[in-house]
Amino acid sequence: MIYKFRAILDAEDDVFRDIAIQEDDTLEDLHNAIVNAFGFDGMEVASFYTCDDQWNQEEEIPMFDTGDVAGEQKIMSDYTLNQLLSEDQTKIIYVYDFINMWTFLVELAAIEEAETGVTYPSLLFSHGELPAAAPEKEFEAENEDFYSEFEDDLDEDDLDMFGGDDSFEDYGFEENWN
Repeated sequence: MIYKFRAILDAEDDVFRDIAIQEDDTLEDLHNAIVNAFGFDGMEVASFYTCDDQWNQEEEIPMFDTGDVAGEQKIMSDYTLNQLLSEDQTKIIYVYDFINMWTFLVELAAIEEAETGVTYPSLLFSHGELPAAAPEKEFEAENEDFYSEFEDDLDEDDLDMFGGDDSFEDYGFEENWN
């Protein structure tokens, strides 16, 4: 079977590529197909992230094992597409180049029979031009009331250790101390 994906650049302008790839190819093969489809040089690190139906990022699947114990962390080449994606789970996030953060929303659009004589992966459709620089990302905290956990009920009176007198004469401060 062939998986047909749409990889959409997470930006305001519509920039996407439709890619066909075999279901038993790995995430690393999909990574290479996306890199080629968008014209990147392939010299940067990338990761896929599983996500829910609202594109909320979950588990990272990196290009290389970055764990403390070698072989403990699964990487792109360890997963075939049909292990992670199906008609029930169609979405995955792809991030290329962690300095510039090129972020793509990748969705499984169709599962079809392979066409004879076609080499996969293949670029099916291209729309829009990749901008010169990656779109800016806004990172937001999940807990909007973050600072309230540090609230300790202190006010200005509690912090006024000088009793309202800001002169330092009584504390041994000399003008010419050196």
